[in-house]
Order: sequence, then C-alpha cells, then structure tokens
Amino acid sequence: MKQNQIKKLVSFVFEIGNLRKVIRAHQQTLLSFDLSDTIASHSFRVIFIGYFLAKELKADVDKVVKMCLLHDLEETRSSDHNWVHKRYVKVFEDEIRRDQLKNLSNSEELLKLSKEYQERKTLEAKITKDADLLDETFLLREYAWQGNKEAKNWLKGVKKESHHEKMMFTKLAKAIAKETKSQAPSLWWKNLWTPTRRE
Repeated sequence: MKQNQIKKLVSFVFEIGNLRKVIRAHQQTLLSFDLSDTIASHSFRVIFIGYFLAKELKADVDKVVKMCLLHDLEETRSSDHNWVHKRYVKVFEDEIRRDQLKNLSNSEELLKLSKEYQERKTLEAKITKDADLLDETFLLREYAWQGNKEAKNWLKGVKKESHHEKMMFTKLAKAIAKETKSQAPSLWWKNLWTPTRRE
C-alpha cells in the first residue's frame, strides 16, 4: 500500500470511529437517554445477527457481513434520524457514501455492495435489513424490560406484529423477532452466577 493510500485509509478509520459518538435518534421518541446506544454499538450487533442469518439461510456470508458494516456508515456525516426527522430532513446518502469511500483502494466493491443493500433486491441485502430491524427489536425489548412504555408500544404493534416485523423479509427474522419479544433479556446469564470465586 502506498503512503498516499495509507493516509486516506487512516482518515477513513478516524471517521468511522466517530460512529461511537453518534447517539441513535430514536431515543427522542422513546423518551430514553442511553449513552451506550450509538450507531457503533448498533452496527456491532447487526453484524453478528447478519452473520447468523446468512449462515442459516445459506446466503453469501462475506457479502452480508460487509453490507452490515456499511449499512449506517453515512451517519458519521448525516447523523441518525428517527421517524419524525425523516418526515422533514432529506439526507443525500448516495453522495455521502461516494465521498466517504471514493479514496479507498477497494471503493468500487464497497460502493457496489452499498448500492445492492439500498436496493433490497438480493437475499443478502434483505438479510442485512432484517439484521438491522432485529437489532432494533432486541433493543426495544431491553428498554421495555426496564419499564419503557414507548418501547412496549412499539413492540406490541398492531395485531401482535410490530412495525419492524412487518418490514422484515425472511421468515427466520420474523421468528427471531417473535422469540425476542417473549424472552427475558437477562436469560443469558441466569445459570452463570456462582456464590464463590474460582480457585
């Protein structure tokens, strides 16, 4: 890699590091304040969900993981927007992505994947969107478990199917969303506690 490419890569990595500081905008409508709920923390869980969905649905795992990495990348420059913001604010996502990625050595591949994700036509793009929606479902369940009434309302939705479930493409994602709404978020550690320290 040439020095000029290294400089551009370093600049890009500094930019994506800012996703740790971009607070998710749904907190305004959920009446919550959670500093751990950032675009970076959201993207981290989306990547894992996407990986498992892709494996189970026999999709191109590599492509799904890359799409998950890219799915909210433009929010370093546009910030996040909730459903109210989206009514009034226009974000030039394509322009942002082109500007963000154009100087990277593999920009063509990343731009192509990003476009594929935005079009939502391929199985991999649909899985990536399902992973995005599932993370939101997990988060709503965690907030509802803590007593957040707005999160409970979002999870209930209409006719037992939440808004997010209606937007999901795969049966597997819908099944996971359904289980998410009934399982305690603390279940994972219930049998791990011990009264004594290991020697």
